[in-house]
Order: sequence, then structure tokens, then C-alpha cells
Amino acid sequence: MTSWRVLVVAALVLALLPFGLPLYAMTLAIEALILGLFAMSLDLMVGYTRLFSFGHAAAYGLGAYTAGNLLLHTDIPVVFAVLLAGAFSGIVAIGVGWVCTLATGVSFSMLTLAFAQLLYAVAFKWTSVTGASDGLAGIPRTPGPFGLTIFQSKTGFYYLVLACLVAALVFCRSLVASPFGAVLRGIRENEAKTRSLGYNTRRYKIAVVAVAYALGGLAGALYAAFAGFTNTELLFWLLSGQVLIMVIVGGAGTLVGPIIGAIFFLLVQQYLSSYTDSWALFFGLIFICFVLFIPRGLLGLVSFRRVGGTV
Repeated sequence: MTSWRVLVVAALVLALLPFGLPLYAMTLAIEALILGLFAMSLDLMVGYTRLFSFGHAAAYGLGAYTAGNLLLHTDIPVVFAVLLAGAFSGIVAIGVGWVCTLATGVSFSMLTLAFAQLLYAVAFKWTSVTGASDGLAGIPRTPGPFGLTIFQSKTGFYYLVLACLVAALVFCRSLVASPFGAVLRGIRENEAKTRSLGYNTRRYKIAVVAVAYALGGLAGALYAAFAGFTNTELLFWLLSGQVLIMVIVGGAGTLVGPIIGAIFFLLVQQYLSSYTDSWALFFGLIFICFVLFIPRGLLGLVSFRRVGGTV
């Protein structure tokens, strides 16, 4: 119950945030919430099922390109466009999950990377759909029903992103607390034993990949609508590595931790990049310190200090 109260307070603080932030800071806040949703989607695979994906950028890029094309070539309102893009990413992920779960461990991770790189190559060649290396530009935020234009403003779009993040968090917490989530944790701890109890673990893994891709695609769709463009960098393996870092730094298997990790990553990136172009080198050193000395991530560190225990 206490955790829910903390989440409610945090949601209220975020809801009031636009009233005290300049426009530049609002841009960072929106990007942080989108990255938080993206990182949380990966946590379902990494933290709860121990399925390490090196190609989660595929979900982000697929959602971004889907939403971009819908908004450019149809009159679908931006709210429905991003939701459809997320759903489409989840449907595609069923096939991806079916193929990738033929393998386990490192082989699974390599297959997810291979799929992401395949999409990256397709995006470079399918000019009519993806714009190739130029990407898609001028993506509009189509007004909603009855001429509703609230999401065309930066503040209005912030609340759309916040609503998606909160709804996704509530959904994910309910999911991991359900019998389905218990099976996922069983797969994480001992898949062979879970299988011996009569569960078809592969079906559960395909399902969690589909859910993770749907939420990751939703994050990508929100980014495309916010930034007004997409490009092939959204499918590149570097983004997959960055979101995995966010999950680990924030605290895998917590849902909230990856959101904190995403905010931390973005703020540190902005701070370091203002001083040096080699910011990635210094962030790499920070990440190494987290792996060695704070393996439970930022959220785990806060919990540890609160209870006064030992890691």
C-alpha cells in the first residue's frame, strides 16, 4: 500500500510539473517520460523473465515509423495513431518472439539483435515508407475528435505522455502481480522447474515479448509525434544498448527503477555533453561503477538505505 501512495504522490508532482518549468525543460521532461516508458517495457523481459534483449530498439523504431506514416498519410488523431502503432508493434512481436524463443540465453539475445538490425537495413532500403536515411519529416499531431487541439501544444502533449506512462505502469504492476507474472518469475528463477509444473514456458515468453514490444512501440510512437520526425537511428543497436543501461542503472525487476534510470541517463547525458563531446566515455565509467558497486540500481540503493540492510 505504501508503494502505491508513493506512486500517487509522484504522479501528482509530475502532473504539476509543467506549471514551473520553462519550455526547454519541458522538452527534456517529455523525452525523459518517453524513455522511462521505453525502459519499463524492456524491464518486463529483463527484470521479470531474464530475457536479455539486445535489439529492443526494434520496438521503438517500429512504433515510431508506424505512427509517423499514420499521421502523415491519414487523418487519424494523434492519440489513436500512437495507440495503433503500439498495438501493431505488439502484433509483429508475436512472430519475433516465436522465432527468438527457439533459442535461450545468449542465442536469444543475438536473435533479438539480428531482428533489430534487419529492420534497420529494411528502413534504409524502403524509401517510400521510411524515407531511407532521411527518415520521415514534418509528422503532424493531428487534432482529435471535435477539433480537439490540446495535444498540439507542448504542455498538452506532456500530459498525453504522462497518461500513457501512468497507465502502462499500472498495467505492468497488475500484470507482474497476477498469476501470469508469477509464471514469469518462475521462468526467471528456474525455467526447467516451471516447465515441469505443466506450464508452456515458451508461450509465456512469447507473450511477454509481445507486451514489451507493444509498450516499447507506444514509446516510439509518442517520440515520433513529439519530435515530428523519425530516422533510422531509432532502430540502431546503440539505442538498444542505452535502454538496457537505463534498466540496469535504475534497478531491473522493479518497473519504477527503469523509469528513474531513464531520467538519470538523460540528465547525465545533457550535463556531460555540455562539457565534452566524449560524454559517452564518462557515462561508461559511471555505468561500470553501478555494475560493480550498485548492482541493484538506484531504486535498490534507496530501498537499502531506507531499511538499513546490506546488499
